[in-house]
Amino acid sequence: MGTLDGKVAIVSGSGRGIGREIALKLAAEGARVVVNDLDPEPAKQTLAAIEAAGGQAVSCVGSVTEEGFAERFVQTAVDEFGGLDIIVNNAGYTWDSVIQKMTDEQWDAILDVHLKAPFRILRAAQPVIAAAAKRAKEAGEPVPCRKVVNISSLAGTGGNAGQANYSSGKAGIIGLTKAMSKEWGRYNVTVNAVAFGLIKTRLTEAPAGTGGTIDVAGKEIKVGVNPNLLAAMEQMVPLGRGGTPEEAAGAVYLFCIPESDYVSGQTLVCGGGFNI
Repeated sequence: MGTLDGKVAIVSGSGRGIGREIALKLAAEGARVVVNDLDPEPAKQTLAAIEAAGGQAVSCVGSVTEEGFAERFVQTAVDEFGGLDIIVNNAGYTWDSVIQKMTDEQWDAILDVHLKAPFRILRAAQPVIAAAAKRAKEAGEPVPCRKVVNISSLAGTGGNAGQANYSSGKAGIIGLTKAMSKEWGRYNVTVNAVAFGLIKTRLTEAPAGTGGTIDVAGKEIKVGVNPNLLAAMEQMVPLGRGGTPEEAAGAVYLFCIPESDYVSGQTLVCGGGFNI
C-alpha cells in the first residue's frame, strides 16, 4: 500500500531532472501520473521507468506555454485516470543575462514558462476540482484533500544577479501560491510552493562556457555554472554540497501526503540549510 494509492497526479516537465524524480516518487507511492515533457523521448523514458517499477502513467507531450496545452494536460488525467488530485507545476528553464543585455524575448519566455503556464494549468483544473468537491458534498461524503505544489527557487525569495527574469517568475509563483491557497481552500485543496536552492541538474552541472546548451523549441539556450563558482556555492551550503534531484523530489512529496493536509499557502526552502 502506497501513501498516494488512488491519487491522480500531473507533473509538468517530468521527462528529466527534478521533474522526473517527482514523477517517479509519486508513482512509487501509488499515484497514477501524467508525465509531461517538451520532447517525446524523455517523457517516454520516464513513463517506461514508472511502468518498469510497477506504477501507472501516461504521457502528455508538449510545451506548457502552448495555447491549449493546459486544458489538454488536465483532460489527459481525467480521460485516462478519472480525475485529478495532485498538480505539480515544475516545468522550466533559465535564460540568463544582466538586465542591460536581456531582451524582451528572454523576459517573456521565462515569465511564460514559470508563471503564466502554472496559472493556465490551475485555471484549466478549476472546473474539474470544483465539480469533484461538489459531488462529494452532495453525496454527504468528506471532500478529499487535493494538492497543488508550485516550484519556486531561492532566486524567487532573494533574487539572483543575472536572473531578473527567472527571479521575477519564481517570486511571482509564490504570490500565485498564496492567492490560490485562499481561493481554493473552499474545495479542500492545499496550495504550497517548494523553493529550491542548489540542486545538481543538467541546468547547473554543464560547465559554463564549454558549449552546454539545451534546446527549447528549436532555440539553443546556454546553461551551466562555472565549476569554480559551483564549488564556491556548495561551500556556502551548511550541508556542504548541492542537493540531488531525488532529494528535491522528497521535498515536493511532503506537500502531497496526508500528513500535510492542514498546511497551505507556505513556501518550503529545500536548500541544504542555505537561505536568502
